[in-house]
This record gives sequence, structure tokens and C-alpha cells, in this order.
Amino acid sequence: MTKIRPIKDLRNTTEIAELCHQIKEPLFITKDGCRDLVVMSMDTYEKSLGKLELYQKLEEVEIQIKDRENLLDGEAVFKDIRKKYEGK
Repeated sequence: MTKIRPIKDLRNTTEIAELCHQIKEPLFITKDGCRDLVVMSMDTYEKSLGKLELYQKLEEVEIQIKDRENLLDGEAVFKDIRKKYEGK
């Protein structure tokens, strides 16, 4: 469920940090009732970057399959991804 907090709540950094770790998703911050910032834990941020990289790789693969050129070995790609994100 999306969490939204007013910008004045950023004064209590400990509470905001705990909330970000608890919800494990971005926390949206509003200013004067309008969207302004997004705050998230480092773990959530790194997972988001990992998903983005995966989507980019999948797009590359789709293009390669369509063009039938420079196809990558699937096992090697997933081995590299696991190695990169193992333990995070």
C-alpha cells in the first residue's frame, strides 16, 4: 500500500527511516499537498536498480532475438546477475 507523508514529517528522521525499512517500498513526500519527493531505504533502492537492470537486459534480449544477432548465452547472463547481486 502506498505511503504518503507531508514534508514536515522529515523533521523526525528516525521515524521516517524506520518506516522506510518497514514498508520496503518508496515513501512519497508531499509539499503543500503536491507530490515533491520520494524516500526509500537503501535496500529498496538497490532492489529497484536491480529490477531496472534486469528489465534493460530483457529488452536487449528481445531485440537480439528479433534481429537474430549477437545472442547471449542465457545461463551465463543469469550467472553474472546472481554473482553481482548475491548477498544484497
